[in-house]
Amino acid sequence: MQLYNKLSAEERAKLIDEAGKDRLTISFYQYFKIENPQIFRDKLFIEWNALDVLGRTYVSYEGINAQISVPAENFLALKEQLDSISFLKDIRLNVAVEQDNKSFLKLKVKVRKKIVADGLNDDTFDVTNKGVHLSAEEFNKMLEDPNTVCVDMRNHYESEIGHFKGAVTPDVDTFRDSLDIIEEDLKEHKEDKNLLMYCTGGIRCEKASAYYKHKGFKNVFQLEGGIIEYTRQVKSEGLENKFLGKNFVFDHRRAERISDDVISNCHQCGKPCDTHTNCANEGCHLLFIQCDECAEKMENTCSPECQEIIHLPFEEQKALRKGKHASNKIFKKGRSEKLKFQKSNS
Repeated sequence: MQLYNKLSAEERAKLIDEAGKDRLTISFYQYFKIENPQIFRDKLFIEWNALDVLGRTYVSYEGINAQISVPAENFLALKEQLDSISFLKDIRLNVAVEQDNKSFLKLKVKVRKKIVADGLNDDTFDVTNKGVHLSAEEFNKMLEDPNTVCVDMRNHYESEIGHFKGAVTPDVDTFRDSLDIIEEDLKEHKEDKNLLMYCTGGIRCEKASAYYKHKGFKNVFQLEGGIIEYTRQVKSEGLENKFLGKNFVFDHRRAERISDDVISNCHQCGKPCDTHTNCANEGCHLLFIQCDECAEKMENTCSPECQEIIHLPFEEQKALRKGKHASNKIFKKGRSEKLKFQKSNS
């Protein structure tokens, strides 16, 4: 019985092209006490593999966090499969604003300690005592309230290319980093201000809102379904869009355009740009913003040093990487002294 992905990304991409079928990119999450995450994980993999689901899903004792794609013709079958699981019945599925048949090229279902790396001890506070969930219309109204502090719960490289008007965007590398910074910055306003939070799909705000209520914040609100669901509601209900730029996503698309505003710049030349790329040097793999002209000139690398390396024979490149951490696991997104026009040099 197959319990793990056996195809390479290249092989899967070829199969997708040959199939010629449209796929939908979907995300969802649910906090729920899962008694045996490994058994649940194996069940999901078997059933999803049969439906040609691809993507990255984390399962833990506290629930599930899924970012997947499925052939459009199998969407209803996927929904029926999810509805057959008691705690996932009628779960809201965030369907991507912009579709790409190759948003994911492998099916990975992993058991983790947590479905979001928040660094919190859940035993120290009531994780079910969450903030008030707001629709897009309600969120827009609260944004206009001068008594509201709107906080982006995402990381710096996400908010750099897109965020809500007037939002506080902490210059942090991880979700955990932002929790203490926000509490410190707003410690004098725990009772007199509306703390309004948002993130990509809502999952980070689920835990953060409970954490801040535990810390004494009286008026805690969160955007239901995050930026993805907000955008859907704005379009379907004809509401004013208050989000500027792109929404960063964690798949091969890297971002969805929400508005025509370009609020960031190329990290190499400084011209307006909001396109992320990963350095072509496998030993670097730095995520940074790069315009088309710099991409052509630098061959999708972040520096002259990396550009030199990509022209070395494969074995020499491999030798340079030997003994080092896997480059894509080194957390340095958008942080490098080589990038002259990056948002922050910290």
